[in-house]
Amino acid sequence: MPENLDPFVIAQQQLDEAAEIMNLDKAAHAILREPKRVVEVNFPVRLSNGEVKTFKGFRVLYNDARGPGKGGIRYHPQETLSTVKALAAWMTWKTSLANIPYGGAKGGIICDPKTMNDRDLEALSRAYIRALHDLVGDDVDIPAPDVYTTPQIMAWMFDEYSALKGKNKFGMITGKPLEVWGSEGRFDSTAMGGMYVLREAAAYKKIDLKKAKIAIQGFGNAGNFAFSLAKKLFNANIVAVSDSKGGIYNEKGLDYEKVKEAKDKTGSVQGYEDAQKITNEELLELDVDILIPAAIENQIRQDNADKIKAKIVLELANGPVTPAADKILYERGILDLPDFLVNSGGVIVSYFEWVQNINGYYWKLDEVYSRLDEIISRSFHDTMNTQKEYADKGKKITPRNAAYIIAVSRVAAAMKARGWY
Repeated sequence: MPENLDPFVIAQQQLDEAAEIMNLDKAAHAILREPKRVVEVNFPVRLSNGEVKTFKGFRVLYNDARGPGKGGIRYHPQETLSTVKALAAWMTWKTSLANIPYGGAKGGIICDPKTMNDRDLEALSRAYIRALHDLVGDDVDIPAPDVYTTPQIMAWMFDEYSALKGKNKFGMITGKPLEVWGSEGRFDSTAMGGMYVLREAAAYKKIDLKKAKIAIQGFGNAGNFAFSLAKKLFNANIVAVSDSKGGIYNEKGLDYEKVKEAKDKTGSVQGYEDAQKITNEELLELDVDILIPAAIENQIRQDNADKIKAKIVLELANGPVTPAADKILYERGILDLPDFLVNSGGVIVSYFEWVQNINGYYWKLDEVYSRLDEIISRSFHDTMNTQKEYADKGKKITPRNAAYIIAVSRVAAAMKARGWY
């Protein structure tokens, strides 16, 4: 029977599995299966060519029992409400696992930013905030950048929100440029957090990162930084990388600067000359020590999970491994570390930005990295310790199950304390 790859169905399946393992209260389970608030807005934007076009946008607040909603805004031509709901759910578990005082949220606009100039993007971004300004804010729901959104877009949104409120509200959005009090370390925080998790996971699996072979699917923000940071921090050997047009492989290793140059010049990493051209599917199945899916969802599925050869799968993308594939990887002894652990560096440093904005006191880069390392490394060990605790009781659970149990139990406890059930 083919898998259901609908993102929100997958998010609910993952929750249901954890709820059964942990005997979650039925009322709490019912609350946590659905978002608290779903908003759909349709708003007109006058484009630079004089056309007035109506855009559809979403904002989902999944749960705010532990704090204001937190989650990025995506600009994508195939954006769907199901995807936004799933990402808002995963953000709820992400902030809870990291044990920071947030709930989960997400937003998006159906648009193609690659066809829009800066003037049109600014008009779109300001119109989105005008449509939703009563539902976001530093103590309600705090947006951030996500797919095809940037620090500049965050700055426009911050400015529009502040104009509507009549005062500067720096903490209403994160991922801002440093000029309007963004945080040091925010731009590469997702990949940096992933590298801290990789360091701990490699030690756990007794893998020497200097000798390890690494394949990275995706060369966007997360994949690009993962490549450069793995080389810088561990002198690791990245043997394969890909983008939407395909991948490249050289068992002796790839040169980061030359790959980046090839991507900039030709529009694809396949412009790199000293490597074999491969498909994204072939990259996933390479004989490597560490596989980093850093692109899009549903890449490792029931139909290809038995072909994965890596010892560690580090989920830097959102939802790259389906529930059926998760079980197959676990049964084969592969350490698959879940997305909402691995890529939580972005929201952790967004939390730091929010704290700095509220207090008006700003940290140096090494302080940001040190605090990120402490929080995300603790999350890794919490996850592995929980998995061991269940194993000691005779229950075999995946690292994803363990991370869910931690995150869900914290949200459920907050709801219980507040009298929600």
